[in-house]
Amino acid sequence: MADRTLHRRGSERASRFTESVIREMTRVANRHGAVNLAQGFPDFPAPEALKEAARRWIDADLNQYATTWGSDRLRAALGRWMEEHRGVAIDPDAQVTVCCGATEGMMAALMGVLDPGDEVLVPEPFYENYGPDAVLAGAAARFVPLGPGFQLDVDAMRLADTPKTRAVVLNTPHNPTGRVFSREEIAELCRYVLERDLLLITDEIYEEILYVGAHHSPLAEPEMAERTIVVSGASKTFSVTGWRVGWVIAPPDLTAGIRKVHDFLTVGAPAPLQEAVAEALLWPDAYFEELRRDYRERRDLLVGGLQELGFACETPEGAYYVMTDVGAMQEDGEDDVAFAMRLVREAGVATVPGSSFFHRPEDGRRLVRFCYAKTSATLTDALQRLRTWRGR
Repeated sequence: MADRTLHRRGSERASRFTESVIREMTRVANRHGAVNLAQGFPDFPAPEALKEAARRWIDADLNQYATTWGSDRLRAALGRWMEEHRGVAIDPDAQVTVCCGATEGMMAALMGVLDPGDEVLVPEPFYENYGPDAVLAGAAARFVPLGPGFQLDVDAMRLADTPKTRAVVLNTPHNPTGRVFSREEIAELCRYVLERDLLLITDEIYEEILYVGAHHSPLAEPEMAERTIVVSGASKTFSVTGWRVGWVIAPPDLTAGIRKVHDFLTVGAPAPLQEAVAEALLWPDAYFEELRRDYRERRDLLVGGLQELGFACETPEGAYYVMTDVGAMQEDGEDDVAFAMRLVREAGVATVPGSSFFHRPEDGRRLVRFCYAKTSATLTDALQRLRTWRGR
C-alpha cells in the first residue's frame, strides 16, 4: 500500500538544515520590543540621491523585466567600478550576472559550478547561509577552523581537502568576526588554490566597510582571474538590504552556467533599482570615505561600551559585526541560544547566538554576535539597557 504521508513530507534535502537563526532573532526581538542588534540591516535612511534615482527610473516607467543577467548600464558601471576601485579589467557583457542580492548570487554561483558529490571548503566561523547553499547545490561543505586571532589557516585547508574538493568559499571583510584578511593571507590562499587547481568563490558584500588598510580581492592576484568568482552587491555599501540587487563576476566559461541557474531561480533583479545602483557606483570617492567614517564611529561606540560592560571582544577591522565571548555571564549549563534569549527577555537587546556560525553548535556556545549597522541613538539605547541589566 502506498505511503499516504509522502505528500505531507518535506524533501530530504530541506531536512538537512534549519531556518535562519539570524532572521528568527529579528522576529524574537519584535515580539519582545527589544533593540535589534541581531540581523545585519541598517535602521537609518538610504542615501537620498539613491532614492531619488530610483524614483526617477520608476517614473520613467522602467517597470518590466530587465535583461536577465542585468541591465546594460549596471553591468557597464560594474566594469568601470572594478577597474577604478580594484584595478581589475573585466568584460561586463561576458562576466557579470546581476542577481536578486548577493544571497541569490552565492546560490547561483554554487549551483552553476558545482556538481553533486563535490566538496567546498568553508573557513569557520562562517555566515550561516553557506552550509544550506552547499546542500541545495548538491555539494558537501567541509568546514575549516580559522587560526588564532581568526587568521586564515591554509595548512588546515590542505589537511581538510580530498580528491572531491572543488572550491573554497572566502568571505572578506568577514562576517561574523570582522576580520579583513591581509594581502599576505589572501596571497597564500591563492597559492593553495592554484596548487590544487580549485575555484575560489569570494563573498565581498562588505568590501567598502573596512577600517584598516584596503580591500584585497583575490580576483586581482596573479593567475586567479580564470578561477575566481566574486559575489557582491549594493545592500551593505548603499544601505539598501531590501532592494535585492547583487552581482556575480566570473570567468566567461563559468558565467554561462551561473546565468542559466540565475535565470531559473529569479529571472532578474528589480529593473528600476538596477539603474539607480548603476548611478551610485559612479559616485565620487567622498561617499565611500564618509560611509567608512560613520561606521567607524558606530563601531567604536558599541565595541567600547561592550568592553566596559565585560563583553570580551576584539575591535573589528571591517564589516559591521562584533563577536563577543559571554562565558563569564552565562548561568550554569546555559548555552549561547539560552543566553541570547535571556538577553532579549531581561535586557531588551537581541543578538545572534554564536552557534549559528559553526557546524558544531558547541563551538559557539560561549559566543554571541552584535550588529552595529544602527544609528548612534539605537546603539546608545542598547548600551543603556545592557548597563541596567548588568547593574552598572
